Amino acid sequence: MSGRKKRKITKAERLKQLQEEEERRQREEEEARVKYEKEEMERLEIQRIEKEKWHQLEAKDLERRNEELEELYLLEGCFPEAEKLKRDTRLLSQWKHYIQCDGSPDPSISPEINTFISLWKEETNETLEEVIAKSKLVLNLIDKLKLILLETPPYDLEDKNIIQYQGSILELQELLHLKFNIATEILLRQASTLADLDSGNMEKVIQDENVTLYVWANLKKNPRYKSVRFSETQIGFEIPRILATSDIALRLLHTHYDHVTPLCPVPTSLQEHTATVTHFVKDEVKNEEAAISKELQEEGKQRENESSSVQEEETKFEEQGDSEVQMSFVQEEPEATKFELEMKLLSETVLSAQLLLIENANEKPCFFEDNEVDLCQFTTLGGVYHLDILELPPQCKPMKGWMIVEILKEGLQKYIYPPETTEDVETENAFPPIEVTLEVQENVIFFEDPVVARWDAEGKHWQTDGISNVSYKSEERLITFSLETFGPVTLIQDSHINMPFQSWELRPLDVNKVLLTVTTVFTEIQIQIKENLCMLASIKLNNKKHSSILEGKWMTPISFICALKEAGLNIFPSGHSHFYVVINYKDPLVEMKAYRQLALLSSAFAFGWSKWNTVCNSKKVIVKLKEHLTEEPTQKPNWTNLMFSGDRAQRLKINENSEAFSEALQEETEFHSTLYHMVKDFASKKAMEKIRSSNCQFIDSVCYMLLSTRLLSYS
Repeated sequence: MSGRKKRKITKAERLKQLQEEEERRQREEEEARVKYEKEEMERLEIQRIEKEKWHQLEAKDLERRNEELEELYLLEGCFPEAEKLKRDTRLLSQWKHYIQCDGSPDPSISPEINTFISLWKEETNETLEEVIAKSKLVLNLIDKLKLILLETPPYDLEDKNIIQYQGSILELQELLHLKFNIATEILLRQASTLADLDSGNMEKVIQDENVTLYVWANLKKNPRYKSVRFSETQIGFEIPRILATSDIALRLLHTHYDHVTPLCPVPTSLQEHTATVTHFVKDEVKNEEAAISKELQEEGKQRENESSSVQEEETKFEEQGDSEVQMSFVQEEPEATKFELEMKLLSETVLSAQLLLIENANEKPCFFEDNEVDLCQFTTLGGVYHLDILELPPQCKPMKGWMIVEILKEGLQKYIYPPETTEDVETENAFPPIEVTLEVQENVIFFEDPVVARWDAEGKHWQTDGISNVSYKSEERLITFSLETFGPVTLIQDSHINMPFQSWELRPLDVNKVLLTVTTVFTEIQIQIKENLCMLASIKLNNKKHSSILEGKWMTPISFICALKEAGLNIFPSGHSHFYVVINYKDPLVEMKAYRQLALLSSAFAFGWSKWNTVCNSKKVIVKLKEHLTEEPTQKPNWTNLMFSGDRAQRLKINENSEAFSEALQEETEFHSTLYHMVKDFASKKAMEKIRSSNCQFIDSVCYMLLSTRLLSYS
């Protein structure tokens, strides 16, 4: 054989090989055990050192907590100070109205508004043009009353005032609509004299900033004339044969406001909650005043005893001078203390009102009908379209130089369509739904195709049944649908279509001026805030700039929020919004404290959305921040993540690019009780000067916008 056979391993060699392998395995295990024990000891030692360091930092934080909270309390004195200025502004506006003497009533004064309503009721034979001109004043009065109810804090509003203001609003709304009906009747009496030469029917179109009116009178009753279009537009109706041959008029009154939806009730729970806090602090004020009064009485008795032992040779003049000094001292001290207590009371009530702005409702509103519109979920936009089929009143007739007209006692009457009884009608489909084409108001943004809703007069709510064949042309802003019965119609949109937000940023622009950017699925909204005013800076739809009539208009925060909502740009959650949106729930007290302190720092620091805010628990919030002293945005911002739990602030080691969440403290940083003292550790001197010199109204406005948008819970 050419190759040698492989030698077999003997039993002794095999045993020796196994023994060597076992020894090697044991040696490796021992080395691994020693290494593990060493690493574990090192880990435990690091953990012990970190724990010890953590306890030291906690102890240090606890030691200076009272001092930091006292300083924060002084800084947050801007909120009651701003509220006091708002009170003064409200009083000043009443005085300005009084000295203007322009003939318009003060809607908050019951006798004045009642006199105005009574005098207007007595005015007769007003034309549509005259009613529209007068409506500007009426709408202004209604807006003023609504603004009073919104801007006046609950602790300054009495129940009787709420009832009075809401009653005046309803009276003005009803009277305005009545005046439109009367003026329409006057117009329709003259329909024959205003008839079009070509069609033989009357058509009237009046356009105004608040109202657009279309009226068509069927004078010829031509059965072939079924398509009614106004002023060579596509706006109008497709009417059935039975209406084309009847003495009727069609009216489309598009009010750019909504006087149909019931007024929102002023929440009583808010009043009760605030009243509890107010009474508690008032009791404290009374106790303090009683204590001061007692001290002053004791001091007075002591001074009397001292004055009785004064030598007789002192002059009368000197005695009088001493008594004057004593009186001034006695008066100055209680006045100063009383002012401090009043500010404390105001501070507590403002705090309570701010907390209630972000509290979630406990129960979802109940609705009993399937087609009823939930006004907590949807919003009416673009005003109300009052669609009416009217009976044509008797026409004016010329006679010997006079115009003779029969005036019906019952006034303008609606034509019932379809009629209540249809026994005389041969065909089943004699009363088909009427096709309506409307123009959507150009200043309103619909992010999806609008939903049509009609008003149920009996149930006093909007509902979506009885409407079919809806089609929307977004470019032409025309919506067409078929309606079974005529009445008020509106367009609705989901109130939470832009929630939750994708991101947000609050950036300083100038002294007492910031830019708030909120990014949603559909839009990016930029809001400028300065002093006690807000302004829409820009809107982007699908990454393209969109123009709006609100851009460049400075308004108070509440007026601004109302204007944005009416334009379809609702980024302001309500107490019921959490039932309709998946939110990142945060404890209301922690959230409120965060907004107050972010507002305090907003003049020198930029803040933004952090992805870690959704990971931490509900008792903590996380934001990213950086010092920002220039107006232009930083190209490569160096953000720092801050975590805040309401009573502790800390800088986090992680950043936005970290892979996992950790509450580990950034090296060489400490705990603090407030965000203000946290940033004080690394902020520049210029930044701290800007913070301390910020205007109280500016801080209050920033805080109000943060509370209204609830960025920490809805992003």
